[in-house]
Amino acid sequence: MSTQGSSRGAAVTSEAQSRRLFVASCIALVATAMTFAVRGDILGTWGTEFSLDKTSIGWITGMAFWGFAVSVIVGGAIVDFIGLKSMLVVAFATHVAGIVVTIFAGGFWLLFLGTLLIGLGNGAVEAACNPLVATAYPNQKTAKLNLFHVWFPGGIVIGGLAAYLLTVVGLGWQIKMAIILIPTLVYGMMFLGLRIPETERVEAGISHSAVFKETLRPMFLVLAFAMLLTASTELGTNQWLPSILTTTAAVSGILVLVYINGLMAIGRFFGHSFLGRISPIGLLIGSAAASLVGLLLLSVANSAVLAFGAATIFAIGICYFWPTMLGVTSERFPAGGALLLGIMGGIGNISVAITMPILGGIYDSSGPAAALRSMAVLPFILLLIFGFFWFRDRARGGYKAENLLEERAREPAGASAGGRTAPGQT
Repeated sequence: MSTQGSSRGAAVTSEAQSRRLFVASCIALVATAMTFAVRGDILGTWGTEFSLDKTSIGWITGMAFWGFAVSVIVGGAIVDFIGLKSMLVVAFATHVAGIVVTIFAGGFWLLFLGTLLIGLGNGAVEAACNPLVATAYPNQKTAKLNLFHVWFPGGIVIGGLAAYLLTVVGLGWQIKMAIILIPTLVYGMMFLGLRIPETERVEAGISHSAVFKETLRPMFLVLAFAMLLTASTELGTNQWLPSILTTTAAVSGILVLVYINGLMAIGRFFGHSFLGRISPIGLLIGSAAASLVGLLLLSVANSAVLAFGAATIFAIGICYFWPTMLGVTSERFPAGGALLLGIMGGIGNISVAITMPILGGIYDSSGPAAALRSMAVLPFILLLIFGFFWFRDRARGGYKAENLLEERAREPAGASAGGRTAPGQT
């Protein structure tokens, strides 16, 4: 993949161009998601083949999230300077390198390095594609980000089913990792031939100092704290779930994970149809409540029927967390641009990186069910946070989104875009 032909000044000028950028972004997210599914399937194999305990596996897996966090935060801070296409080059290169290193790993440290590189690639995809989707569809951010993030659970379904079928035919974990190269090569070739626009923040002329000031707004800080909890609830649980349910419910844990993510993909695909009738904050309240109930039920599931029933409720809960948190960030704090989206993604992955070895330790010391029960406190706290947002919005007349480009269009002729500062929202 090359940066040749990048047009950093180009704007999205047609629906057809927006659609092509959107499709390529979705395939990149499929590659990202497949790394989660395949890794979740082969954790037990790594433990057996390389004599690793659950805590060591937790540290290896945590590197995917540390890598993601570093990449998406740094990427969000520099993407406006280097361009979205350059960030996509980073994603492609680190994805390929991480997959190859993992395939040829012979123990803890190369697994550690390969997983870190894959995490860097995953973060670079988010650092580029989230602002790219928001820029391509400035008036439909939450809806389009939910539709884009269909392909995270969708990719987990693809990767999970592929891993399961490869197990059935007796192929090893290295082949399972290698299949991730397929969507990686596809998105690399697609983006190579596309003109990539500037981000919305750059086009609106928001100054760099104003962007960094957005990171200190009190309500963004509260939202960022909530991201710590939503990401751990979804991704931390899903990474351990195949191993846990295989032990507690005598069911194929990877199939339960596929089922959960299939429901999530369906939910996100149809989410745009009701997002106009319920505010994003109301959606997050419902998500937290269902996640709490689902986690408690998963912790006591001891059969396939109970496991799939609990998984249904849990899937409904976590379905809208990640894309809606990004959508709210982009709609309420658009002057923060790619930086704030990167910070949110980074914070989410840092929380999971911390959670993974902790859950591994709980698993080792107290058993798999205890690992799930300990997670239930997180959505309970989220209910309080999102309830606060809901009452605050209600007192101010309801949820409202900002659109930087429309605001710029309403400015008096001759106004200086270069010195523009962010809106004074709290």
